[in-house]
Order: sequence, then structure tokens, then C-alpha cells
Amino acid sequence: MAVSETAELQRGAQRYLRTAMRAPLLAADHERELARRWRESGDERALHELITAYLRLVVAMAARFRHYGLPMSDLVQEGNVGLMQAAARFEPDREVRFSTYASWWIRSSMQDFVLRNWSIVRTGTTSAQKALFFNLRRLRARIGDIGDGSMSADSRARVANLLGVAEHEVEAMAGRLSAPDRSLNAPLTEDGDGEWQDMLADESADPEGEAMHNHDSVARSALVREALGDLSDRERLIIRERKLEEEAATLEALGERLGISKERVRQIEGAALEKLRRALIARVGDPVAAGYVG
Repeated sequence: MAVSETAELQRGAQRYLRTAMRAPLLAADHERELARRWRESGDERALHELITAYLRLVVAMAARFRHYGLPMSDLVQEGNVGLMQAAARFEPDREVRFSTYASWWIRSSMQDFVLRNWSIVRTGTTSAQKALFFNLRRLRARIGDIGDGSMSADSRARVANLLGVAEHEVEAMAGRLSAPDRSLNAPLTEDGDGEWQDMLADESADPEGEAMHNHDSVARSALVREALGDLSDRERLIIRERKLEEEAATLEALGERLGISKERVRQIEGAALEKLRRALIARVGDPVAAGYVG
């Protein structure tokens, strides 16, 4: 980036900070009035005043995420996105301040940004993983487990209990946070002999294994089709819609379609599944032992 561009970015950041710090705080009544004007009339002047008053909230929260090594300007930008989302969804008639509501959206937007950019490997795709990513180091320091490497069994159990997650998830995240991204083309040794990618195991099936898998899949499909023939038309419809389609139909939707209650659909489904199980056993014995069910 050219020096002039860098200087312009710095000046822009300084202008943003000045605007954020100079904007007057809003009284609760005036805040609700602005939110109502924006929500009901699309008053952009009201939106601008509301957003400007809480830019300082974005700056303060961005500072809390700086230690993840991402540019402050990017964090602020993501926080602004969260602030705008909060303004779009805020309901002024509820007894809650906009700052309280906006804080959640700003933090969520910044957390998603950190998770997307902290590593080229996707991190924190579940709520448990997100909680671990943003709290593990702090909790390890609190319980006296210093370091970024492997955790002791006791420390692992304590963190898992504090966050309500599984111990194996704690250990996996500890290892993830302690190991920076590494190129697969990086040399294994200082002499340059071999690369890290040479150590990756080839987990793809061999031609014989692939052929056996395809054969078993065809056999299972044929067996299920044959067993479905033992069901009534209504049972077959319910099983197909509930178990065999990519997006399962709801009990309520099937009830409306068949003119029965959703509880009756549930009962028919249970009976049909039991009938299918007996049909499979009659044809192949134990489906698990026969390799038809995992």
C-alpha cells in the first residue's frame, strides 16, 4: 500500500474516533423517539443521530478484540455492521436501552469476523467451540493452567464444567489455539528434505474398497425398497416423507395432507418403523450383523 493511502486511512480512522467521542449521549426518551421515527417512517436523519451516538460503543468493543491480531479498522467496520443490524431490528416499545441491545449485535458481528479471519481453518462453528475460542485462555489463566500447550486432565475437566462443554472439545481447542497455521509445503527439516504434506495419510478408498461400498449401497437400497412393500400406502408415504427425503416433512404438515392429527402421524410412523424392522429381520436376520445397518 502506498504511503499516501496509509496516511489517508490513518486520517480516516482519526476522524471516525473524533466523531465517536464527540457525539452526545442520548436520553432514554429521545433514544426511543429516534428509533421509532426510523422504524415507522424510515427517517434517515433519526437513524444517523441514533447510530452516531453509539459509535463509541463500537470503538470500545473493538479494543477488546485487538489481541487476536486483526486490524482495528476492520474490527470497527464489522462493529458498524452489527450496529446497523441492531438499529434495523430494535423495537423501541420494549423496556430496554438501545445500547444494551446493540452491544449484543456488535459483539456477535466482531466475533464472527474474528472466527472467519483468525485462521484459514474454519474455527468455532458450534456454540461450544465459540465459547471455548473466546474464553479458553482466560479460564486457563484463572485456574492457574499457564501455557498454550496440552492441558492437564484436571484443568480440562474444570474448564469443561465451567463452560458446559465436553472435555474432548476443550483439548481440541487448546491444541488449535496453540498451533499457528503452517504451510503444507513447508520443509520437514532445516535441510529441506520432504514437506509436511508428505506426512498426510491418503484416506481415500482403494478401487476394491470403492467397488464394495457401491455394491453394498445398491444392496441396501434394494432391501429397503423391498421392505417398504410390506407397508400400506399411508405408512409408505409417511416413512418416505419423514425418513427418506433430504428435507423431512413435519408431523403437522403430513397431518394436514392426510387429514389426521400430527399425533396420529407420529403413531403411524412408529408402527411403520417397527414393521420395517421386522421386515428386514425376516429377510436378512440381524441387519447389523449382515452389514446393512451401521
